[in-house]
Amino acid sequence: MTAAARRTRFRVEGMDCASCAAKIDKAVRRIPDVTDVNVSVVAGTMSVEHGDKLDLDTLAQKVNRLGYKTTRLGAVKKSTAAEPAPGQDRKSDHSDHGHDHADHDHSDHDHAGHAHGPGCKHDHAGHDHDHAGHDHSDHDHAGHVHGPDCKHDHADRDHAEHGHSGQDRPAAGHIEQAAPAGAQQTRFRVAGMDCASCAAKIDTAVRRMPDVTDVKVSVVAGTMTVTHGSKADLDELARKVTSLGYKAAPMAPAGQKPATAPANHVHGPDGRHDQTLTGSGIAAEAPDALEGMHGHDHGPQDGPWWKTSKAQLTIICGIALAVAFGLSQVLPQTQPWGFIVAMAVGLIPIARRALLGAANGSPFTIETLMTVAAVGAVIINAAEEAAVVVFLFLVGELLEGIATGRARASIRALATLMPKTALLERDGATQTVPAESLTVDAVVLVRPGDRVPADGVVLSGESAVDEAPVTGESVPKRKEQGDNVFAGTVNQEGVLRVRVTAAAADNTISRIIALVEEAQESKAPTERFIDRFSKYYTPGVMVVAALIAILPPLLAGAEWNTWIYRGLAVLLIGCPCALVISTPAAIAAALSAGARRGLLMKGGAVLENLGKVNYVALDKTGTLTEGKPKVTDIIGVARDEREVLRLAAALEAGSSHPLAVAILARAEADKVPVVAATDAGAVGGKGVVGTVDAVKLFLASPRAAAEKVKLDQGLLSQIAALNDEGKTVSVLLAGTEVAGLFAIRDEPREDAKTGIAALHDLGAETVMLTGDNERTAKAIASSLGMEARAELMPQDKQKIVGEMRAKGKFVAKVGDGINDAPALAAADIGIAMGSGTDVALETADAAVLHGRVKDVANMVVLSRLTMRNILQNITLSLGLKAVFLVTTVLGVTGLWPAILADTGATVLVTANAMRLLAWKGLRET
Repeated sequence: MTAAARRTRFRVEGMDCASCAAKIDKAVRRIPDVTDVNVSVVAGTMSVEHGDKLDLDTLAQKVNRLGYKTTRLGAVKKSTAAEPAPGQDRKSDHSDHGHDHADHDHSDHDHAGHAHGPGCKHDHAGHDHDHAGHDHSDHDHAGHVHGPDCKHDHADRDHAEHGHSGQDRPAAGHIEQAAPAGAQQTRFRVAGMDCASCAAKIDTAVRRMPDVTDVKVSVVAGTMTVTHGSKADLDELARKVTSLGYKAAPMAPAGQKPATAPANHVHGPDGRHDQTLTGSGIAAEAPDALEGMHGHDHGPQDGPWWKTSKAQLTIICGIALAVAFGLSQVLPQTQPWGFIVAMAVGLIPIARRALLGAANGSPFTIETLMTVAAVGAVIINAAEEAAVVVFLFLVGELLEGIATGRARASIRALATLMPKTALLERDGATQTVPAESLTVDAVVLVRPGDRVPADGVVLSGESAVDEAPVTGESVPKRKEQGDNVFAGTVNQEGVLRVRVTAAAADNTISRIIALVEEAQESKAPTERFIDRFSKYYTPGVMVVAALIAILPPLLAGAEWNTWIYRGLAVLLIGCPCALVISTPAAIAAALSAGARRGLLMKGGAVLENLGKVNYVALDKTGTLTEGKPKVTDIIGVARDEREVLRLAAALEAGSSHPLAVAILARAEADKVPVVAATDAGAVGGKGVVGTVDAVKLFLASPRAAAEKVKLDQGLLSQIAALNDEGKTVSVLLAGTEVAGLFAIRDEPREDAKTGIAALHDLGAETVMLTGDNERTAKAIASSLGMEARAELMPQDKQKIVGEMRAKGKFVAKVGDGINDAPALAAADIGIAMGSGTDVALETADAAVLHGRVKDVANMVVLSRLTMRNILQNITLSLGLKAVFLVTTVLGVTGLWPAILADTGATVLVTANAMRLLAWKGLRET
């Protein structure tokens, strides 16, 4: 620190991962007169080196605007514990974070007084530090919006406060904002929506409710997420949506059945939850329709399509139209009254929805256009056409609902993968219990043919497990002791004993369903543009229709009835339903298709931007490689290869060192019997010694071996060649002779080479970023056909990503989501791999569940296919409208074709989007 520099420390509340720290670090470094910044997530502090001119209040405000709470240490501070945000539950399962805190200094972290209620699930198992008495009195969670039973699972969050907001990633198009401090989020299942117009009406009406700050509606998921304050009346909110012609009910929190109204959770001094009901039991009217599936209810719309109220109205209207037509043939004097009655059967519900929409801030809806057109047709003596148009409109809405239901079903079909029961092992016996009742650390038996009932770790047994339902992996994977298994996968051969690692609400399938459904509520840039466009487009259509109806008769003396008829037809043609649904339908189908292959993306913005990627930076260990050293070469010198392996394995028996594990694994694979050496021990920094068959053995590095025995030039050349391939060489001495050599390396994943080649085929450059030595990095990179940057610290990786973005590259960073957090945050798109899924859902924009390198290319391909599909949809919807607009003005087509142009286009657009559900990924070569 220079003589003029000063250091000020701040308490920063609300941080919970490395991405938070990276975001704060980046923002503070940009402030004038700041020379250095150090942020500690675990300690919850920030240390800033600065000059005398720095305004510390401005600095604190800067951090506060990012969604945190900053207090200068040493400044006057309230002594009372910070109350959690209303509705926030302290069942914060920090194991979901997956952050390794083992290397953090907790010396200044007072853990006293962290009191939990009996039901608390504040599981710190994922941490290596001691939480005895962790004082959270100064840890403000207000920046986090939690559900009533939150387990601190951020899989379904916006992540605006995790370094991925629009202000940190302008290129990625992230503009979703974090919820304000003190806000709550409540999700509703909304039945009856089938087009973007429905969503727009609900959005507009709910935003006008008191104490509501944000609304997100997903037509395809059939959900609505409302961000609101503690004074919001959720009963009245649900009634408001119901009054618009839909059915709304709060969704149960994960793992619970909604028996009562939503509660505001207030923490007393002992950390117990004082639940104050805010409603009169609205949730009691909405039992969890997806029994046992952890809060993912199907909603009241499930069942055959013909049993829905919309289908019944369509059928009744059709019957009335048929009766009116029959009467007109037998009793001509019944015209036009028979058709007016038939029209009224379908039009009255439509008109009611139009009036309610107008009363709640949405005057320009398809129902409004439909009502005006039908009533106008009757006035100009076209009652027969009016009745047919209303019927066709109802048919179109019904078809839209069926097509949309297909997308919903594709997501919820994942839930059917979960078995209803599990074989729980207890007190030496097994008993059948509901799968949803399994708790963490319970032990279950999984027999051949059974589905795995929960995420867990294999305690004993060996089998092949079909993971295709969850990860899309076509080849069954061998599972043995210590391997992870996913809920919903199928055990094929032997019996497995599995220790449960995640409760039902937190298992892989539940996470995927929640992530995909809520991702659909996050609008893509294209969708946001079309939404804004449609707000002006619809009123514009009404103005054009009015001009078409009025100007020709006024200015040219044309016949009024003819031009009013054409104006009414233009009203129907101009409805933007097909245009507005074109993007969300494709996004939803793509998110679902990706999730079924283990590709998890946080919303439409991420999916849309993945297609722009032209530079991919990948971590080495655990991303391009398996993360486990393997014996690649055994070279016999004085003994044959099998004997060399037997002797080395004897020395390493019982050791957990990675090199020892690699040698023992090779011995097991080659079926070499292993008998532990006597007098075995380690020689610090050199190797291991022991005696086998009265022969003294020494397994050491080449340098240490050369101190004992002279290595000839040929042997040294072999060692050098192996080192050039990035392999670690060990020399086995038997007495005074060289018995043989071992070469060990963390090998590339099986699909790494094809995955990198697939990225190159897509026009993306690739680079390996690793902290490993340069020789190893270059050897592995060259075998994969890519560039390598080695011996890097995390900040170096972040800097390289920043340099590539500065050169105009659209950068994706692929890593494990922990050590690479700064680089993941700095990239346009952050992708986390494989076993780091929990952390991936926290810190990255997307996650590859199965850990296949080729799936990074699959994400890019899926994004590009989706954008192509959206372009097709927009072209189709606007093209049909343009054609029918011209033909209507010219008098070639009338009201019937006009309504077909609208509802027909909507059905075609939705059906085209659903084609993405059949996407299977890049073909295996």
